[in-house]
Amino acid sequence: MTTACRAFVVLSLALGLTSASISAQTDDDVITVDSSIVVMNATVRDAENKPVFGLDKAKFRIFEDGVEQQIDSFESQEAAFAAVVLFDTSGSMRERISLARSATINFLDGLRGLDTTAIYRFDSRVTIVQDFSNSRDVSDKIFDLRAGGETVLNDAVYEAAMLLQKRPEKRKAIIVLSDGADSDSRYSAEKALRAALEANATIYTVDMSSMNDGDPGGRMQSQGVLKNFAEKTGGIFIPTLNGNSLRDALKRVVDELRIQYTITYSPKQQKKDGKWHALEVRVSRPNLTIRTRSGYHAPRK
Repeated sequence: MTTACRAFVVLSLALGLTSASISAQTDDDVITVDSSIVVMNATVRDAENKPVFGLDKAKFRIFEDGVEQQIDSFESQEAAFAAVVLFDTSGSMRERISLARSATINFLDGLRGLDTTAIYRFDSRVTIVQDFSNSRDVSDKIFDLRAGGETVLNDAVYEAAMLLQKRPEKRKAIIVLSDGADSDSRYSAEKALRAALEANATIYTVDMSSMNDGDPGGRMQSQGVLKNFAEKTGGIFIPTLNGNSLRDALKRVVDELRIQYTITYSPKQQKKDGKWHALEVRVSRPNLTIRTRSGYHAPRK
């Protein structure tokens, strides 16, 4: 597509999904939300995958089901975020606990004064390590963590979403450090995803599985779970093979959360039909990509 043939670049919300694939979303992929206000946290990058700063409100147009909506509020400056780091300490993570610990510490190192983060571990259950705080210092408890037990990944994502739903910040994130192999959750992956979408939380998943695990099929399946969490919420799936790439990946996540565009609007037609409503943004600059939520389910009467 060229600038000459189209004045605006149409960018699908959520990893470049087309309108056809958006309309194909099922009830298992979405969450019913209060449609009186819609919040979108959008990450904009250029053709070289670099973050794009300084776009103003006039550059954005948003559409719901093809109908243009009026933007109620627009924030392009750096803003505080709330995040929950989920640290997998199940038995399958035994060889990677120290690497995940270092990644968590690196994430905290990137916090600014108003950012707040909580840390939870999960194995056979979900347990708090450190409550919400804007401190860069990590609790000593993190150094006592040992691997063992089953994996309740879905339960951990669900509980993190419940915590974030109570937070006042508009920018919210769940950072998952895991090999993705859920084995004992009470909640399904679909239920956990719904909770995250309802909380307007972006999920960033870090693959802690190893190329040497000896089960390529199982590894691909585990990666698929982590990718799904990230893609459906507008986040990033981060495949990592060593400590350096993991540190760089967590730094990218912190930087991204700082510079998102936060857009809100009230739908022109308040529908309580329980249906999926697709979202789209158009930006008056070519060759940009954007990640954010792809739509929402309106409540039923």
